Amino acid sequence: MKTEQPILITSIEADADLSAKQNLFIAFDGNVCGNGAKPLGVLAANTEIGEQAPVCCIGIALVYSGAALAAGAKVQSNAAGKVITYAAGAVAGYALDASTGADELIRVLLTGH
Repeated sequence: MKTEQPILITSIEADADLSAKQNLFIAFDGNVCGNGAKPLGVLAANTEIGEQAPVCCIGIALVYSGAALAAGAKVQSNAAGKVITYAAGAVAGYALDASTGADELIRVLLTGH
């Protein structure tokens, strides 16, 4: 079983319906993070619009993969807020697990900067 080790969790007002978005990258505007955009962190619980969403900013978080990637890879958000191998934009962290395809929960070491 994969586990999370959150070090810093903050909250942000959900600017969109995040009721089915747990374990995706969240942007600084309270919505799902865009492709290559700098994430605030990873949504720690499904959240309704207008409510305070808990976001893991620093630590190890479980994130849904957007494609296959290797353990140790530098990663970023795709347009759906899922983790993919870094290509351009902001680095979100490093994959601690490999993924063979999309929609697998993997551990990501969040860089927090």
